[in-house]
Amino acid sequence: MGGEMTTDNPPPLNNQNTLLIVDDDVTFASILSKALARRGYGVITAKTASEAVDLCKQYQPQQAVVDLKLETESGLNVLPQLKQASPQIKMVILTGYSSISTAVEAIKMGAINYLCKPAGVDDILAAFDNVAPNPGINIKETPPSVDRLEWEHIQKVLAENNGNISATARSLGMHRRTLQRKLLKRPVKE
Repeated sequence: MGGEMTTDNPPPLNNQNTLLIVDDDVTFASILSKALARRGYGVITAKTASEAVDLCKQYQPQQAVVDLKLETESGLNVLPQLKQASPQIKMVILTGYSSISTAVEAIKMGAINYLCKPAGVDDILAAFDNVAPNPGINIKETPPSVDRLEWEHIQKVLAENNGNISATARSLGMHRRTLQRKLLKRPVKE
């Protein structure tokens, strides 16, 4: 499905309901695409950053859902490219590998929201609308676990090294394979 529009609902000419999904998980992208098409969106999908930028230039979507961890790239690197290709685009990062550092970087790089998987279609659509700050958000009473703090620190150093695993391992003083094993694990729940 990558790069192809859903045949059920091609993007409208005025582009007001065109949404780009950038995710290397073809099954997830297909399910999300069909659910959004049923809600009246013209959906285009891409598996890579270059494919996403090309589609963005061609169709000028109004919204994009970008996976943080693409197969060989970081979704963070895609954000400024999409913004340059289509300046009016609103982007939401969707990830199963959430961390504070990547959330902050995503917002700095142009995302209007950051969601953790699993997120439903309603959550994703609400993320495009709920962009006003909420100073009344609940603050947790307990600090994060040591394992969660380790995960956050690794993500921060990885972002500082632009996703380079070898450079990150050197910075952390650990073997590259050890770091790769840690990165393959799901983040520790807060």
